[in-house]
Amino acid sequence: MAITTLAMLLLLLSAAAVSDLNSDRAALLALRSAVGGRTLFWNTTLTTPCNWAGVLCEDNRVTVLRLPAASLSGSLPGAALSNLTALHTLSLRLNHLSGPLPSDLSSLTQLRNLYLQGNRFSATPPDSIFSLHALVRLNLASNNFSGPIAPDFNKLARLRTLFLENNHFTGNLPEINLPNLDQFNVSFNDLNGSVPEGLVKKSKDSFLGTSLCGKPLDTVCAETPAIAAGGGGGVASKKKLSGGAIAGIAIGSVLGLLLLLLLLFILCRKRSGKKSRAVDVAAFKNQESDSSAAHKPAEVESGEVANGNAKSNDSNANAKKLVFFGSGARVFDLEELLRASAEVLGKGTFGTAYKAVLEVGTVVAVKRLKDVTLSEKEFKDKIESVGAMDHQNLVPLRAYYYSREEKLLVYDYMSMGSLSALLHGNKGAGRTPLNWEMRSGIALGAARGIEYLHRQGPDVSHGNIKSSNILLTKSHDARLSDFGLNHLVGPPSSPTRVAGYRAPEVTDPRRVSQWADVYSFGVLLLELLTGKAPTHALLNEDGVDLPRWVQSVVREEWTSEVFDLELLQYDNVEEEMVQLLQLGIDCTAQYPDRRPSISQVAARIEELRSSGLRGFKEQQDQVSETD
Repeated sequence: MAITTLAMLLLLLSAAAVSDLNSDRAALLALRSAVGGRTLFWNTTLTTPCNWAGVLCEDNRVTVLRLPAASLSGSLPGAALSNLTALHTLSLRLNHLSGPLPSDLSSLTQLRNLYLQGNRFSATPPDSIFSLHALVRLNLASNNFSGPIAPDFNKLARLRTLFLENNHFTGNLPEINLPNLDQFNVSFNDLNGSVPEGLVKKSKDSFLGTSLCGKPLDTVCAETPAIAAGGGGGVASKKKLSGGAIAGIAIGSVLGLLLLLLLLFILCRKRSGKKSRAVDVAAFKNQESDSSAAHKPAEVESGEVANGNAKSNDSNANAKKLVFFGSGARVFDLEELLRASAEVLGKGTFGTAYKAVLEVGTVVAVKRLKDVTLSEKEFKDKIESVGAMDHQNLVPLRAYYYSREEKLLVYDYMSMGSLSALLHGNKGAGRTPLNWEMRSGIALGAARGIEYLHRQGPDVSHGNIKSSNILLTKSHDARLSDFGLNHLVGPPSSPTRVAGYRAPEVTDPRRVSQWADVYSFGVLLLELLTGKAPTHALLNEDGVDLPRWVQSVVREEWTSEVFDLELLQYDNVEEEMVQLLQLGIDCTAQYPDRRPSISQVAARIEELRSSGLRGFKEQQDQVSETD
């Protein structure tokens, strides 16, 4: 009897497990039907979904669903997701999903990792998120979420990562006291007020691009007097000022005004007495007239002109300097640069870049370097070789500044921004699509820029090739930035992030070979063709290995599924696109000696681009005839 009972129990448990897996399968199919985009190649003839791409199972339940950069669009169906009750990891990052998050996520009680960054989700995150008490990693960055940041994040006691940057959150930042929170970012939101006490030990980088004040930021919060609430407030709110208090305020105001006028008078006298800045004008003019000295540095000091006495000479000897390159450079002093209105362009591997608008209207890009450990002499020797680089596909270095506290580089400002922003930024109305002619031209320009660098010597490499370092002119010509900077900095301060462009043999980002440059450029080619970003692997979240993904798709003979949808409308250039795809695969070969040289790469791009442009123009002519 006991054996029969046990057998019946096992049979019932098995049937329940099958039923749960069937429910998970139905939920996944409902999700696939709801989110458009490229078809998810799931073999629906199989009774189990556990072998579908991006799906992992444990104990006959779907526990992991990873569909990063799968070109998914549309809104998430709440019913489908809420039925995946055993899910502990959900990654839908780098897609085109929109609308609000489903309000019925509370049934995902096992969910530990939720990655939704890089989509277009909007509205306020639903309250159901705050009932997911098992959450450890939550990434909602780079979406269109709005409204206030809820203090209910404190309910997620196990949370170690909370990324909310690049959204439209508004209002004050609430007090967030989570004992395990070691990664936090609310940068580039419409937040104001002071940084709460529980977050003052976080990095400054966690609050960039906001109107927040107080520690750890440099902006000091303005003191505002407390105002008692109306409607039954205390006595202080109703008490009128006495005559003595009014007189004191009036006298204080007059004295303050007089003091301000006195300070302005002193400043004006001091400014009118100042002489011209200490620029060696004769030497600079000689440099301008000497074409052979086009890239020798010219020093510009921010101190006063020496008047012949020893005190003045000592002052000039210690004056801070901007060192300029190039005969046609616009020379300005450090004070003028520091007075310029600045706008953060982005934070990169070597530091933060700013757009600076000088008083005369000149616009430059300034990179504030971090982790520089070189002495001034070592820095000068290395940066002068960078300043000597002169090619139409490089962003020229115009000037540098070195002190113990600050190291600044000044470049031409590129108003069209980076290739990364153009590929992965705004996908909505008004966006200029990147067609084959533009993309192949960008690839050729970048290859020629790298080729020029490699010709400077066998040990010369770029060291940091990626789409955010490909800047564009108004005619979409490519300009490489950040070349030669890997030799200036120490070990990276954030070792948890591994660049998706890095060649497998590179262990030290300061020592990158020319063959590793070719690998990085190959990843860039694949990014241009697929429209997918080779993301970073962050802690326990798997990054998108773009070369491996492309090879797996091509191996299954789904080559056309690789290409960005914006490219597929031009039928006559598909053969050239496939050739460029193969070139990207060749460049990302596992072993360096199997990769082509950058000169071979540039020649192949130029050849296939010539034939591709003929097909592109034929296609354009056909479209014109049908209009």
